[in-house]
Amino acid sequence: MSSEIKMQKLADFRKKMNETAPAKERLASLFDESSFVELDAFATAADGQACGVVTGYGYVDGNPVYAFSQDITAESGAVTAAHAKKIKKIYDLAAKTGSPVVGIYDSNGAKLTEGMDALGAYGEIMLAVNNLSGVVPQISLVLGTCAGNMAMIACSADVVIMSEKAEFFLTAPFTAAANGEDAALAGTAKAAEASGAVHLVAADDAAAIESARKVIGMLPSNNLSIAPIFDFAANEVAVTANSSAKEVINAVADVDSLVELQPGFGACMVTALATIAGNPVGVVATDKSTPICAAGANKAARFVRFCDAFNLPIVTFVDTKGFEVSLATELAGSIREMAKLAHAYAEATTAKVSVVTGEAYGPAYTMLAGKSSNADVAVAWAGASISALKPETSVELLWHEKLAGAKNLSTARAELVEEYKNTLASPFEAAKDGYLDNVILPEETRNTVICALDMLAGKRVSKLPKKHGNMPL
Repeated sequence: MSSEIKMQKLADFRKKMNETAPAKERLASLFDESSFVELDAFATAADGQACGVVTGYGYVDGNPVYAFSQDITAESGAVTAAHAKKIKKIYDLAAKTGSPVVGIYDSNGAKLTEGMDALGAYGEIMLAVNNLSGVVPQISLVLGTCAGNMAMIACSADVVIMSEKAEFFLTAPFTAAANGEDAALAGTAKAAEASGAVHLVAADDAAAIESARKVIGMLPSNNLSIAPIFDFAANEVAVTANSSAKEVINAVADVDSLVELQPGFGACMVTALATIAGNPVGVVATDKSTPICAAGANKAARFVRFCDAFNLPIVTFVDTKGFEVSLATELAGSIREMAKLAHAYAEATTAKVSVVTGEAYGPAYTMLAGKSSNADVAVAWAGASISALKPETSVELLWHEKLAGAKNLSTARAELVEEYKNTLASPFEAAKDGYLDNVILPEETRNTVICALDMLAGKRVSKLPKKHGNMPL
């Protein structure tokens, strides 16, 4: 074949490849303008058909990122051995260079004519994803159909972002219908959000991709890199003793930096990425109006491990009456989920700052704010209440004789509970014994957190040699 014919074939191929396709449009939106470089553009499946996935690398806000985008217009995005080989190359390169990976999912499933080769392809992708977990940030964008094996793979990423128009399921809608269940809900973004399978739900592809760009920009490139530093402006929001968890977080975080993750799952806990004085951090906060539930503990545990993997400091705001108490929650495994959260905090070696803004009793204090098991720096607002037991229980046990002769038991109990909070459960008592580093006013919170994070910037911890801990999953 002459060089002229070869050149013409290449020109024809590139013209065809440059035709508009959702997979390429999505990658173009993800990467900085004209920065995307495609890899393995000439690769085909065993039958000579297209691989159904576009792979390559480029820059997101100037930072190198690898990505793949399944192409629903090419063989329905069918997963084949060649499809998996292209994706696996992306992960191999990311491991070598320490760069994040973004996976864009839109496929109707495996190519059935490949039989066991298709199953092997899924296995190769899953192995690559999990081997790189905790090494480089991984973001999944579910923008079309993502089902079965691919759903498990997508869910293994650090952050999963889904379009409202996409489908994400192990159990297909028609299977739900056959079981007499709500087929209209199966596979929807609403269901994925409620189950905690996704971290963010966006209105459309463009919004989902923009969310991915923001998350990538807040994270270090890998577990050995330093997180980026941003220009910032402080929020002009007043913090008072009555401020809610989200109000406190908004006041402490920099302007327009907050990205709340999994807001529709485990609402008793707030988990978010933010910057404080230009430095990216992970924020965990309890919602004082809702006891800590199993879903909230699970959500917070995974988030703490994510932050620790990439050495993002964790700032925790604590105001809770404790754990949800009922037989149903016990049967649902609430003890296991609480132990999981305690394990995640205790195992984390990144900088940890805790602020008790209200009530912190018993296991909740130990797990979220305790200097002995968790926090490097722990402070409390002057009006906070910290105790081994809830004040109501402590009064019954410690001051029972004071209640015995009361004419109005209800009034006497309320007065004694308030007295207990102001005396034995006072944050000054905890600070006196070294269980708090300082007692502050609400309006001092942001500056206190900034100073603590600055002081902990050089934290280094050596741990006992082991393969890994045995978290109560």
